[in-house]
Amino acid sequence: MVIAILCLATIASAQESPALKIFPPASGEIRLENPAGDIEVDVWRETYIEVSTSALPSNVKISPLDLERSERDLRIKVSGVLSGSEYPVALKLKVPLNSKLQVSTTKGTIKINGLPSSLAARSVSGDINFYLPENPNISITAQSLNGSVISADNKETKTKYQALRGTGSAQVRLYSDAGIIRLSSAKPATETATSGENSALKSENLSPTETPLPPVLKNDASTVPRSNQSAVRPSVTAPLEVDEDEVVRVETDLVTLNASVVERSTGRVITGLTQKDFKLEEDGVEQTIVHFETANAPFDLLLLIDLSGSTAKVTDIIRAATARFVSATRPQDRVAIIAFSGTTTLVSPFTANKAALTSAINSMQSPKGDTKLYDGINYALDYVDKESVSTRRKAIIVMSDGLDSNLPNVTGVGSTLTYKAIYSRAQEFDGMIYSIWTNTEYEAHSPLDIQPETFDLAYDQLYDLAEAGSGLFYEVEKLEDLAGIYEKVISDLGTVYSLSFNPTNKGRDGRLRQVRVRLPNKPGAVARTKQSYTR
Repeated sequence: MVIAILCLATIASAQESPALKIFPPASGEIRLENPAGDIEVDVWRETYIEVSTSALPSNVKISPLDLERSERDLRIKVSGVLSGSEYPVALKLKVPLNSKLQVSTTKGTIKINGLPSSLAARSVSGDINFYLPENPNISITAQSLNGSVISADNKETKTKYQALRGTGSAQVRLYSDAGIIRLSSAKPATETATSGENSALKSENLSPTETPLPPVLKNDASTVPRSNQSAVRPSVTAPLEVDEDEVVRVETDLVTLNASVVERSTGRVITGLTQKDFKLEEDGVEQTIVHFETANAPFDLLLLIDLSGSTAKVTDIIRAATARFVSATRPQDRVAIIAFSGTTTLVSPFTANKAALTSAINSMQSPKGDTKLYDGINYALDYVDKESVSTRRKAIIVMSDGLDSNLPNVTGVGSTLTYKAIYSRAQEFDGMIYSIWTNTEYEAHSPLDIQPETFDLAYDQLYDLAEAGSGLFYEVEKLEDLAGIYEKVISDLGTVYSLSFNPTNKGRDGRLRQVRVRLPNKPGAVARTKQSYTR
């Protein structure tokens, strides 16, 4: 893993930020986060990223940007702070065609011009404007829960728009809780760099060092209302190359596996093991365990709760059980809570404040809609990847009957993602997934009722999901027993072993590597952990 943190002190005191030139990771994954401000992205044919921000007041002496780079992705986040609150800095980028973009803001506007390899954009209260190039091969889903979607032919829908054009090779997902999502034809090439037929460099015949910056916003929150801020164009300047002296690199080959150990016959968790009890292999070659941990390392725990269907009638029982879960967690652990049905709601972000968690639980309501279990799990995985602290171990605990509305005879609109896609994500997740199956089975009296084989399939999927996520599976026959199961999960998580090793194979070819954890001196013991990883 390679982590690079860019030092931007050189632009902190400038009135207007020059453009930064950054080369993306080989995966093309770019995560853009600007909680309080706008984000504008142009897709172009260059192989590098160009980043700039709106002007800063002279009294702001900090960088508005945090850049974190790993082998997997590049994260660009606006985090400038003024007078104790997030300062509305506008973020502008140009990104390569092969980029895999994740864009998020809380109250800003998102503008995407051109079609990257894939795109997921979310704004809580702001609008999203997506400009499509001509004749795209695109599969697009646009959804605004409390706003509207306006398609490219100027037709308006209140909730959701889906379309498939050409081969649909590029996946685009646009979500807003309360904003308007607009789909439009691409802007003219002379106005902005796009992934269509022309880029700004081509249309203006400029070299990369002569590329003018796009307009930026002149922001001064202390004197000018945002609605009255005017656009200004800074002087032409060359993109700033990222100098090696400005990058702090931490290079390590260390691979860490989290493992829970159980008795093969009973499933009982085994405690008290030491490093000498474990043997670890990669592609059949034994590896040296260089670091070993049991229960001391803190966890970020995300509780994903199914509040669809019949569970709406027993929300009080689920609230009480969830409160006991929070009470049982260790002081060093952080907890986040997400509830889902047809929509997904963040009940509480990660926090170790148990009073705040309890307050959030008491006000927890059932989200609206049918059952979108797979989409809920996908949301949880994205949230943990984004918000979890790298120094903490991660675990997602899914409580559900497993009945996504995509399953046979289950009424309603199901998830946009398939179980196969979620299973694959669980295998790749850098953490653990525990699943708690709640029994909602009833006797089918007609072919329209949910059939026994569907209940069995839902059960099996949750079981397999836990295995793929190197976690454990639990059954709850009665919701009144849920609190006890939650406490058992916390107890079991406190016995997770972490094993780290430096692979003897130093190659980085993106190939899947098989790993195996054995306990040769404990013939009845099984270690549940990842079966493979890529490098």
